[in-house]
Amino acid sequence: MNINTRAASYVLMQFILLALLILAPRDASLYGDLRVPLSILGLVLIAAGMAVILYSFFALGRSLTASPVPKEDGQLITSGLYARVRHPIYFGLLLAAFGVVLDAGPWPQLAIFLLLLVLLNIKAGFEEQLLAKRYPEYGEYAKKTPRFFPRLGT
Repeated sequence: MNINTRAASYVLMQFILLALLILAPRDASLYGDLRVPLSILGLVLIAAGMAVILYSFFALGRSLTASPVPKEDGQLITSGLYARVRHPIYFGLLLAAFGVVLDAGPWPQLAIFLLLLVLLNIKAGFEEQLLAKRYPEYGEYAKKTPRFFPRLGT
């Protein structure tokens, strides 16, 4: 499988999992008395995740692509949120997806969320290999910057 086919497969699987997460049957009754507070927390996480995604889109500028293959005319972004986490878009997706789990109910959303986490980890690993080939400074950046979950301190 060539690089572009592999990249397209990851993107397709990602969108399928996101669609399943949103469209799967909802049943928050398993949360019992915590249903309302967990739903509110879930909605807050969804909003926060979407804000992270939007901020990340704008920060990437012309380097933005859904594909894990870096754009020919792109550049490595290591400032702003990208100084805290290598893949803030994936972080935002995971934050919003976990918010859906809390809002919609644990089954089957939690299983889909875990599949999404595994897929994004695989996709990020593939993307990082390509970024390291394109940008010599990527290795140092990756050593000091977490993959998905940002450090909150200095």
